[in-house]
Amino acid sequence: MARADVAVVGAGPIGLAVAWRCAARGLRVTVHDPAPGSGASAVAAGMLAPVAEAYFGERELTGLLVESAARWPAFAAELTEASGVELGYRTEGTLLVGLTADDLAEARRLWAYQQEIGLPVTPLRPSQLRDREPALAPRVRGGALAATDHQVDPRLLVPALRTAAERAGAVLVPGPVGTLSDLDAAVTVVAAGCGAAALTGLPIRPVKGQVLRLRAPGGAAPGFRHVIRGYADGEQVYLVPRSGGEVVVGATVEERRDTDVSAGAVLRLLRAAVDLVPELAEYDLVETAAGLRPGTPDNAPILGELPGRPGVLVAAGHHRHGIVLTPVTADLIADLVTTGRPDPLLAPFRPDRFTSPPGTGATGAPAASGSAASAVAGSGSAASGAAVPGWAASGAVAPRAAAPRAAAPRAAAPRAVASGAAAGGAGGDAAAVAGGDDVTVRTGEEDPWN
Repeated sequence: MARADVAVVGAGPIGLAVAWRCAARGLRVTVHDPAPGSGASAVAAGMLAPVAEAYFGERELTGLLVESAARWPAFAAELTEASGVELGYRTEGTLLVGLTADDLAEARRLWAYQQEIGLPVTPLRPSQLRDREPALAPRVRGGALAATDHQVDPRLLVPALRTAAERAGAVLVPGPVGTLSDLDAAVTVVAAGCGAAALTGLPIRPVKGQVLRLRAPGGAAPGFRHVIRGYADGEQVYLVPRSGGEVVVGATVEERRDTDVSAGAVLRLLRAAVDLVPELAEYDLVETAAGLRPGTPDNAPILGELPGRPGVLVAAGHHRHGIVLTPVTADLIADLVTTGRPDPLLAPFRPDRFTSPPGTGATGAPAASGSAASAVAGSGSAASGAAVPGWAASGAVAPRAAAPRAAAPRAAAPRAVASGAAAGGAGGDAAAVAGGDDVTVRTGEEDPWN
């Protein structure tokens, strides 16, 4: 087999999407994973939630989430056409609710912040919530609508991406990758979820999330249509309905690396779920599972050139955002592979933010905005830590007679966010098992929700 232009390590949503985009541009692509799709994407809920997942102190990440969510409608349509697989992509939106007065006060602080940075959050009275979802408990004190927060089914997404990538010419290599030097390719993309830490030395850690799956009696559709995310007596929970009768309930957030399911976690999640939607007490409990999110110190993904390793790009550390960030990650990394020029969107997420002092590149010199990524090209060697000179002009992997792909129309994005300051070897990309994180609460601000 001829030497690959691109070797992708990890066959989760991120790795497969990168492989698909690169193969569609005419590049020779191999994808290395001993168990494709077996990482956290197998238990992920699939919420596409740039609004509900906008947290204090993460404005640059929120901007990336908004950009990627805006690409999802066209991405889903293109992927369905390329693979012949329906993705379970749904656009009813998300209801954000608080069960008690204390829950609502906690939620409102975050919603006010989300509105402040320009995200579309619409407050709703209890009667308005129940007009939209009669299944909500009468005790729910209030909430909001995030109309642009959608959902997709990761268990349909991953097979669709694999099919699309293989139809475009990518070759799956079902085996582990011990070290990056084992791979023979012009460019290597590390998209191995938690496994990326061992391969790159970057600070990616496992963050455990436990998730439940319920099924409506008799195989009927669930009694609600919106994704519901809420606070119930201090417990954060989400409920994601699927058209086939399934409801995904999650998720814990634990600094652990095991994938055991605990009785306590099941109890807390079920209690919170039933408090918000009482009819769930009559649903069948069909699955309990745990996955490992690939977390980073700042909760943001690591995207771009690995310092000191010419030809190695990283697309990992997506934490709870792996599914929603799949389109933008695939596009940005594929562009970087073929042009050698990083898109400005990548700047806040470069790997060297963890390997260099603030404001410097991997070698300690001031980092140039938009500098070209390193790649193996031509003779295949370069000084450690330095970008290959001229790679953007002559060393990037050139597409092989691939016809230009017309830019697909994107859905209108929410208003712009102001900029501010699976585990194990080469396993599948650990797509996010979304769940509620602790929220830093600002005090002393006027509450516009009263």
